[in-house]
Amino acid sequence: MTATADRVAALLARQPVLDGHNDLLWEAREKVRYDFDRLDVGAGGTPTHTDLPRLRRGGVGAQFWSVFVPASLAGDDAVSATLEQVDAGHQMVARYADELAFARTAADVRAAWESRRIASLLGAEGGHSINNSLATLRMLRVLGVGYMTLTHNSNVDWADSATDEPVLGGLSAFGVEVVREMNRIGMLVDLSHVSPDTMRDALRVAEVPAIFSHSSAKAVCDSPRNAPDDVFEALRDNNGVCMVTFVPTFVNPDAAAWREELNAAAAEQGVTPADADAYSAFYDAYKAEHPTPKATLADVVAHVEHVREVAGVDHVGLGGDYDGVAELPEGLEDVTGYPRLLEALADRGWSDEDLGKLTSGNILRVMEQAEEGARALQEQRGPSLATIGELDDGPGVSSASA
Repeated sequence: MTATADRVAALLARQPVLDGHNDLLWEAREKVRYDFDRLDVGAGGTPTHTDLPRLRRGGVGAQFWSVFVPASLAGDDAVSATLEQVDAGHQMVARYADELAFARTAADVRAAWESRRIASLLGAEGGHSINNSLATLRMLRVLGVGYMTLTHNSNVDWADSATDEPVLGGLSAFGVEVVREMNRIGMLVDLSHVSPDTMRDALRVAEVPAIFSHSSAKAVCDSPRNAPDDVFEALRDNNGVCMVTFVPTFVNPDAAAWREELNAAAAEQGVTPADADAYSAFYDAYKAEHPTPKATLADVVAHVEHVREVAGVDHVGLGGDYDGVAELPEGLEDVTGYPRLLEALADRGWSDEDLGKLTSGNILRVMEQAEEGARALQEQRGPSLATIGELDDGPGVSSASA
């Protein structure tokens, strides 16, 4: 090992990675219907990007497992599928209890590390998972869901997505209430996937720090899934964190342009990203004829350093999106890649203190501040009984004084 590799290994032993987003649970649903006898992530050698031995080799000490369901599921179907994903997360942790520990809080994460286990947190990906119900939101939190991404690839009734046609210009009044209730119950507001105006609205009304669980910098790669610099400045003021993702079409400009061409070709056939099955089939056929430009580890380094430059070193983390995409950058092909990324940053002058903030220090601080803020908010107000019908007869936050 090189001196830099030794240094990074020692750092990860003290401050392992807490990654913001991994789609292993959806892969388990799609490939084996959650049968972990058939997809034994404890044994290693799985066809996925993720298994427990490789997480260990990658220095991952904590993972937000996404309980994603596609936006093509709506209403009660979306809620039921989300609950099935949550159940799968609990079942996976129970099956591999010698390696995994369920975590709801920052203290739980640290306790998992003390017992030499990988802390397992849950994150819901898309507000369609609550079917416009604040009570359903609260129950997801009771079940251990630590964040909710406000939208996925399609708008919800109360928030605009980055990859859909804007309807509200950000958040509706009910969307504001969703953010306020998430703050009150200690569920992190995740701004990945949402439109820039939704990002701005949410940060304007947030009472505790927010996160991007898996997004990168629009100034470096002009993808609609990335955040602009003014949002990073607002995130800094909010004391939140952007967990930089590794998705090639979000980090490499040529790959992003390829994605735009793909989406235009799909639209000509009446296929949109919201229709997950049809879009996936179209994607595979298009890629066979038009290979994806390759992204590299250096592309991800550029995004990490840009977020650091604009928002500050206290506001950057890592959210790889492993098992959520078909391809990954060269050097980051699976969850063993984190040490290589940290070595590249160390060679560019990052101190151990700053690398530790990137791996897990910043997101743990955000979690602690959100937990403390939730306790204070619960002393000020009780559960919101608002409904979307009551609140969204009037203007949303973008046209109101808030």
